Amino acid sequence: MNPGLFENIELHPAPTHSLGRKDHLTFRGNVASGRHGWLRLTPAYSLKLVQTLLGELGPADRVLEPFSGTGTTPLACAAAGVPCDGVDINPFLVWLAGVKLAHFADSTGAAALEAAHQIEQQAQNPKTAAWRPAIHQLDKWWDTPTLNTLATLLEGIKSAQAELPPGTADLLRVAFCRVMIATANVSFGHQSMSFNKQAPGHAAGLLVETPSQCAHRVAHAFLAAAKDVVAGTFIGAPLVDASVVLGDSRKLERIFAGKKFTAVITSPPYPNRMSYIRELRPYMYWLGFLSDGRTAGELDWKAIGGTWGCATSMLNAWTPNPDAQIPFPEFNSIVAAIGRGHALLGRYVHRYFEDIKTHLLSLREVLAPQARCRYIVGNSKFYDTILPVEQIYAALFKGAGFANIHIETIRKRTSKKELYEFIVHAQMPA
Repeated sequence: MNPGLFENIELHPAPTHSLGRKDHLTFRGNVASGRHGWLRLTPAYSLKLVQTLLGELGPADRVLEPFSGTGTTPLACAAAGVPCDGVDINPFLVWLAGVKLAHFADSTGAAALEAAHQIEQQAQNPKTAAWRPAIHQLDKWWDTPTLNTLATLLEGIKSAQAELPPGTADLLRVAFCRVMIATANVSFGHQSMSFNKQAPGHAAGLLVETPSQCAHRVAHAFLAAAKDVVAGTFIGAPLVDASVVLGDSRKLERIFAGKKFTAVITSPPYPNRMSYIRELRPYMYWLGFLSDGRTAGELDWKAIGGTWGCATSMLNAWTPNPDAQIPFPEFNSIVAAIGRGHALLGRYVHRYFEDIKTHLLSLREVLAPQARCRYIVGNSKFYDTILPVEQIYAALFKGAGFANIHIETIRKRTSKKELYEFIVHAQMPA
């Protein structure tokens, strides 16, 4: 390693002893936190961690969240009285964050509960002809009685929307999403979603409930979810306005022309090939943000670190930009080592950091002097090659002209002893 590269960069390497998983510093710590716990999505990260980082900020600051995801940072900021603007390239996540950041009147919650009772009753007699999404192998996700009930629930929300106060239908859609994923034949035993061997309502391959019983169970779950969502509107509600807009974090100067931020708190996608579009497909199809697999792949290609569907074939044709060198001495040898195991993965890592370099150069254009940046990142391992993500981020920050760069190790991520989560700290010059 070139000693000059990390001059003025304070490194806190991963310790030789275990830090433990510290689940309160993951999305698991958000589950009982009001709006933060509305949906269990793997792109979410730790509310507790964001709140800790917010301790040094106040109402005079303005936070930027360039990878807003589920809106954890904007909502935590707004609840603490700190203005925040977020960006995300996924329209479903922008919608979800907007619902979380909304100011709801008491009458909105009451209207949502009244409508939920009516929709629950309608769903006791499911409509077999109700619209359902064009998800590939739909019957792999839900059995027919469950699917009919879900479709009837969503139709009821759409039918009631015109007569409901503003924002009410969005609360009902959040409740629907909770029931939709809870009744799907999927498991969240790992960091990403996988299919179960047997669906809810089945045991050892045998049907243990009638279609009528299934409709009652799913409809009742929707009503319970609606009650929980409405209760969540009163917990951690925003004290100041915050927003999340649809946009590309590599073009921040276009999105926030004329604005200057004093802080950045974010957790960008990790370079580990976990596709967020894959995790979000069921929500996006049901709510109308996706209609076909090609669109899903194209959206993942636009995202940093995406490789779902046709994004994989696009990555196969991608070549590095010779003018976008990554200022980390071992970078090319690391990419080459990963590429020897699988050429596609080598290109994936290379493209990821080219995108992050572009993002950081764009970030400079919207930051105030001495603005503080906090990037929560995790390292990765491809075959036998460790990808020191935190060190490459530090090098990219330095290459982009940032100062006071240091790396803080915060927790062990998985059972793999080499994988940790870090905060990369950096600051705009005065």
